Amino acid sequence: MITLSSYLMISLALFLSGLVVMIARKNIIAILLGIELILNSAALNFAAYTRFVNQNIEGHIVSLFIIVIAAAEAAVGLGIVIRFFQMRESIHIDDAAQLQS
Repeated sequence: MITLSSYLMISLALFLSGLVVMIARKNIIAILLGIELILNSAALNFAAYTRFVNQNIEGHIVSLFIIVIAAAEAAVGLGIVIRFFQMRESIHIDDAAQLQS
């Protein structure tokens, strides 16, 4: 049987892998993927606590909001990356630090 601690361990693994990707990579797309992993970790926590602790639907609703926000973040972030690539011919984060206007 799957318990709350199982869900929390999976969520911790998702969070840590997202954090490692965000810190270790210099690619903007990889950093966006790390943010997605962290947001999925939070959504999993809300759903797990709702199932095992509260027995109501509020955590699932918050998880859906997190998924919608993550999708919007991915769309806007990829739009920015595409425009950045058109300007700089690169998607490395070090090149983004040099943008002024």
